[in-house]
Amino acid sequence: MSNKEIVLDLVNRLPNDTSLHDIAREIEFVAGVREALAELDRGEGVPLADVKKQLPTWVAK
Repeated sequence: MSNKEIVLDLVNRLPNDTSLHDIAREIEFVAGVREALAELDRGEGVPLADVKKQLPTWVAK
């Protein structure tokens, strides 16, 4: 599926009263997920052990 087809499918599944802001946010989310999956396919992921070490610094107290 091309990027255009993915966006068209996404927009067609949203309610008719969806704001442009919400549409843009949905498209950005899908783009981020696809980018992350592409990074993983290229072997650019972060090992789980490293994530576990860094996680406490990401969480606000």
